[in-house]
Formats: sequence, structure tokens, C-alpha cells
Amino acid sequence: LLPPVAYNPWTDVRKRDDVQKLNVSFPYGRIPDDFQLRIRQHYYAAVSYMDAQVGRLLSTLDDLSLTDSTMVVFTSDHGWSLGEHGEWAKYSNFDVATRVPLIMFVPGVTTYHNWLWESTFPFIDVFSQSEQSFDYNRVVRNMVELVDVFPTVSYMSGLGAPEYCPDVSLQVELCTEGDNLARTFRYKERGKNPELVAFSQYPRPADTPQENSDLPDLKDIKVMGYSLRSWDYRYTLWLGFNPRDFQVNTSDVHGGELYMMEDDPGQDTNIYSDALHSMVMGEMESLPQNGSLQMRLKRQLLYLTAGRKMSGWTSRDKGKGNEVE
Repeated sequence: LLPPVAYNPWTDVRKRDDVQKLNVSFPYGRIPDDFQLRIRQHYYAAVSYMDAQVGRLLSTLDDLSLTDSTMVVFTSDHGWSLGEHGEWAKYSNFDVATRVPLIMFVPGVTTYHNWLWESTFPFIDVFSQSEQSFDYNRVVRNMVELVDVFPTVSYMSGLGAPEYCPDVSLQVELCTEGDNLARTFRYKERGKNPELVAFSQYPRPADTPQENSDLPDLKDIKVMGYSLRSWDYRYTLWLGFNPRDFQVNTSDVHGGELYMMEDDPGQDTNIYSDALHSMVMGEMESLPQNGSLQMRLKRQLLYLTAGRKMSGWTSRDKGKGNEVE
């Protein structure tokens, strides 16, 4: 089951005049199905409109002969829940809230022309052309993070990528926690590295949903959800947090989540509390406790997932969860 601390009660959505009229009970009340469909319709319409405007903007680069001297990065700061797990908006550690598009164009690196008069960004009317007309040949299937954007853009601009940040970086003028993705552009088929993970986190004011669970003030934060996403798993620990000194108490565990992505891509079946996981978590007490919180969580994830792979045990074997066709 999803621990209550992980649930986003979408308070900001509830404050809308039209949603208030639905009189949905807090925190787990369900929005009526017909209204859910309208929300999704409006969201998809907004995305389609935005796509068209981005297309017009990029096409203008061609018209002004600026394409060959312009680097383009298209991304976002968060995803959006549209009813998955009974949630709406963006205030959680689920993939639908944390994953974003990341599209990069670097002149002479990510594309090429067969003819001088070819257009790099021809405007495509998404309402008149089918999905099959798009070229997916340059999709890179590697685990990346938004912190990778800055060192990549800096490097591709000829400025060089900043050095990695040390554990204590207060005296360092410029450093990065991200990776330079330049190599990825050339070797996009290097495969899925099981050790690559993406980090995210979200705060909560209490163990159960509150009115301010989606946007707690700093002074009200009592729990922080630290999440790691690998190719195979999403692993989250909700830990005690002190907002005065920004310290986390790794021994104060308020809840946990573990999802096996192959069997459960929608992250619907939390297996964190399963017996095997509890056994492995006990063994992990002997692991080194030095290093940053991110590195310690990564060690836990790698140790935990290795134990599950060795056992050959899955949620389907236990008869839990929904199978995805």
C-alpha cells in the first residue's frame, strides 16, 4: 500500500472554483469520472497548443537563418498527475510528477543535412499530420537528470563543463552535480546502465495528508521523501527532516516505496513492506554509512535490487498487483 505520507491531496486543485463545487471529501475523495475526462481533455489541449507554438518558434529560426548558430533545450520543471493513484497536479515522487521532456538541438552535432536547402525545423501541424510522420531515430534511452543540462550546455558552447562538486562545496565558486551528456549524443545506443539513477525529493508536513501537504512552508516540513529511479526500480524513503538545520535523520523512517518497473510500470504495487524486502533491509545495516545521503540511498537501492534479482521473486509470483498487458 502507498504510505499516507506519500499521498498528494492536490490542495491547490481543490481551491479552484469549479472543483470546490464538486464537494470532494478530503483527502481521498474521488473526482467524478465525467469531470476527470474534462480535466484530461483540457490538459491535452494545452499541450497540443504549446507544441504548435514551439514548432512555430523553431521554424522562425530557419526563416531568420539562425538555426546553425543556436542551441535549443526544451524541457520542463515537473510532470503532472491526471488521476493516477488518485492524485492530481505535481506534488509527489511518482514518475508522472517528476519525469519531464528533455529535447536538445546542437548545430552540427544532433542533426545533419543532406542538402544545403533542407530545413532543420519545418513547421509540422500536429492536427493535420499523423504521428507516424515523426522521426524517432534520435531518441536517447539513457537515465539523465535536469542537473545534467547546465554542464552539457556549457561544454557544447565551448566553455567546458564545470568540475563535480565535492562533498562540502561552500567554498567552491562553480561546480556541478550533473553529468556532461555530450558523449550521449554520439553513443546513444550504449545501453541501459543498471547503476545509473535519477534523484528527486519532496517534503511533507506530517505522516498523514494535511491541507498544506502539497506546498508546506519550510518551518512546517517534518518529513522529506528521497527518491531514486533506476531503469528497473523506483525506491523512495520518507525520512525525518529538521527544517532549522536542513538535516535528515536516516534512522527515522516514516514510510517507504519500492516499485518494480518491468512488472509495474504504473507504480501501482508498492512492495516495500514485503517480507523479502524487510530481510534485505536488515542486512543493509552492515553497509558503509559514510558518504552523502544520495550515495547511501544508491547503495541501498543496488543492494536491495540485487537481492530481488538473485531470488527470482516478483510481485506476480506473490499474486499481488495488476498485470500490465
